[in-house]
Amino acid sequence: MTDKILSPSPTAPPASRRERMAWCLYDFANSGYTTVILTAIFNTYFVGVVAADLNDGNAGSATLLWTVAMAIANGVVLLSSPVLGAIADYSAAKKRFLFFSTCGCVVFTALLALVGPGDVVLGVTLVILATVMFSAGENFIAAFLPELVPPEQMGKLSGLGWTVGYLGGLLALGLCYGYIVWAQGEGQRPSDYIPVTNLIIAAIFALAATPTFLWVRERAVANDRLTLRGYVGIGFKRLGETLHHARHYRDFLRFLGVLTVYNAGIYTVIVLAAVYAQEVMGFEANETLILILVVNITAAAGAFGFSLIQDRIGSKNAVAISLLIWVLAIAVAYGAETQTPFWIAANLIGVAMGASQSAGRALVGQFSPPSRSGEFFGLWGLAIKLAAIIGPLTYGATNYLFEGDHRTAILSTLGFFVAGLVLLLSVNEGRGRAASRVDHWA
Repeated sequence: MTDKILSPSPTAPPASRRERMAWCLYDFANSGYTTVILTAIFNTYFVGVVAADLNDGNAGSATLLWTVAMAIANGVVLLSSPVLGAIADYSAAKKRFLFFSTCGCVVFTALLALVGPGDVVLGVTLVILATVMFSAGENFIAAFLPELVPPEQMGKLSGLGWTVGYLGGLLALGLCYGYIVWAQGEGQRPSDYIPVTNLIIAAIFALAATPTFLWVRERAVANDRLTLRGYVGIGFKRLGETLHHARHYRDFLRFLGVLTVYNAGIYTVIVLAAVYAQEVMGFEANETLILILVVNITAAAGAFGFSLIQDRIGSKNAVAISLLIWVLAIAVAYGAETQTPFWIAANLIGVAMGASQSAGRALVGQFSPPSRSGEFFGLWGLAIKLAAIIGPLTYGATNYLFEGDHRTAILSTLGFFVAGLVLLLSVNEGRGRAASRVDHWA
């Protein structure tokens, strides 16, 4: 059996504006999960309510358990994403894989509504399963990017996707906030109204993702049909070939290393910013939600603003600028003694997050050979998920060792951004883009 080269079908029409917008709408759909489950509501509910008893006599235990759950989820994706990406490429099944992972995330997110005070095992199990499905979907939707626009337009489309995504997160959080305010007015407790927000997020995800499955096309041409065992074998074989040919894609591999380092900082902020705001800065729950709402607006502005200039200044330069903003933001947050400077830091974080995530995804797309986009974005997912393990665990362990000292823990986050900025100097964007146009599998 011959492992043929996968490429878009020569008869497939170019992506229409409707199709590109349908691709962006997936970012709109899944952002509610990141914003509400991982960043603003369920994470603080888990630490402060579900697992609160773990902190008795052991400050920081609930925070550490949350970071361990995130590490396990991202570890599963780390181990599986490159092979799944290779299988999806070979079988031209990115869309089917995306559909399965989306349905899984929707179902497990809805089941989080069953988690109440003391349901630690159930909460950890469901959030791990939901996060695995969510993260796999991120990889599969990103792998469509090289099929939709040429390399010189990837920065703009990626930035538009992130912009729409942050607007989706803003809508999801706004709806949940409105419901929470109403429920509080009715005298309900967090254990009554927080579970309902999981149902809201599941419904938004399912509805907003529908246009993606209606209009985004699978342009790759499938190879020979195989058994499940055969597909898995091909997946490992193609991954092995990619690693064997890695010397031809040195800038891609270098950038994966850079991504791993600075995304360790980003994912720490995503899963622990609300916890830091409440535990250190004294934010009330409603104040934290308003903070995250505003940050989503500045993140959307950052993603959109950089989408307009990224293709002109280069994706590498866009990443570098965003990392400088990250360094400034974390330094301000560390030094903040009152809520006013922390608000400044939070909005700087919003701008930096929108810019860095948009520019990073575009650069991976520019460095990916068209016939291996799913596979290369699987490696991108591997780097992202490794970062999502390292960053929050480092923060959680530091917080635990220093008996709940969040200010000391945030210094580890600052270090990730400084190191990422330094390592980025070794990446040559022009050389990486040129390498992606050469067929090293011929």
